[in-house]
Amino acid sequence: MLIGGSDINHLVSLLSRLPGLGPRSARRVTLHLLKKRDEAIIPLIEAFHAILNNVKSCVECGNLDNSDICTLCMDRKRDITTLCVVEDVVDLWALERAHIFQGHYHVLGGVLSALDGIGPDQLNIEKLKTRVQKNSDIKEIILALPTTMDGQATTYYLQEFLSPFPLVISHLAHGVPVGGELDYMDDNTLAAALKARRPII
Repeated sequence: MLIGGSDINHLVSLLSRLPGLGPRSARRVTLHLLKKRDEAIIPLIEAFHAILNNVKSCVECGNLDNSDICTLCMDRKRDITTLCVVEDVVDLWALERAHIFQGHYHVLGGVLSALDGIGPDQLNIEKLKTRVQKNSDIKEIILALPTTMDGQATTYYLQEFLSPFPLVISHLAHGVPVGGELDYMDDNTLAAALKARRPII
């Protein structure tokens, strides 16, 4: 549905492509931005500019931060013996939001998907192997992947991939529904699932 001029419609179109925003929500956001130009648009432009110039992927875990090694990886208070493998940065953020996990992370950058042509080479799996080989302090790896078919397939693959190493391999337990994604779960559910994780091998 066309509303206003071409600039407005273009903004609505761009916003509607964002996760969680459909055309109706995009129109509401656009209207809010236009009504609050100085308060909303200018700070957003400044924030986007800062992100484009300053934010990068952590060379250790794959998290997003302002430095090559993120603040989580540099935090010496975190447990170096436990590594939590997640699909994407948003899942890392979800677990951090729950304030239950105090170890380190590894972001795969996706899950295996035959339909989408995503194999092991497209994910940060070899990097995970390198981290395990270089760091003998790691004793447990938690596979905190979605319970979708692709997520389960990735869990099984990593289970086999990591089996030669003297590690406890565990995954999230009850509280995570089949087909569920971490970012959509409430903090208490995430905390219960992490606390009740079960060894795989």
